[in-house]
Amino acid sequence: MIFLNINNLNVSIEGKKILDDFNLTINQGEVHAIMGPNGCGKSTLANVLAGNEDYKINSGKIIFKDEDLLDLNIEERAKTGLFLAFQYPVEIPGVNITPFLQASINSKLKSENKPELDSLSFAKLLRKKAEELGIDSEMLKRSINTGFSGGEKKRYEILQMSVLNPEFTIFDETDSGLDVDALRIVTEGINRFKNNENSFLIITHYQKLLDYIHPDYVHVMRNGKIVKSGDIMLAAEIERSGYKNL
Repeated sequence: MIFLNINNLNVSIEGKKILDDFNLTINQGEVHAIMGPNGCGKSTLANVLAGNEDYKINSGKIIFKDEDLLDLNIEERAKTGLFLAFQYPVEIPGVNITPFLQASINSKLKSENKPELDSLSFAKLLRKKAEELGIDSEMLKRSINTGFSGGEKKRYEILQMSVLNPEFTIFDETDSGLDVDALRIVTEGINRFKNNENSFLIITHYQKLLDYIHPDYVHVMRNGKIVKSGDIMLAAEIERSGYKNL
């Protein structure tokens, strides 16, 4: 089953073209990775999929589960099952993690015409997910990302993903700035969440993340489009030789 189909997508910002007839198809249950040099359009792709309105869509289509994402706003895209893990998660002082996550999942459940979770049921779910990720209860009492280390911010995003259970998750350079231990925790969380029902798009500069996650496909971007696709061996080739020969 095709989950995501991007067809001849052209995107610009401030008059500069970033994505150039970009095409990509992701099937249900697949993990795709995109690599490429700085400025090639990787993060632009993530932002456009999530609904960032700073970018101008010049032409093309993005079909996700038979719906045109370009007709949906950010909130509507989230409710369809799309989740973006940011490269640099922002701090939200004064907004506590626990009630925020409860409100988020109940908003999703309501949109699906499913019963919302009461506080006790949600507390049990959150505690279970946090324990699986090695997150202590004190972290759940804090404001979102406020005073968090880089690794804690990424771990919290994995917690969000686990609670909200999205069908399609985009990781925009989630390995940026992580030490080895934090990278292991994050990738273990991703691997625990992977199944035949959900799909992933992982944007990264480095092979190390992909060694832990084992994507089904690796794509290389240059100048706003995919110029080469392969398996994990393509990432190893880039690690050895860089992008200059691709």
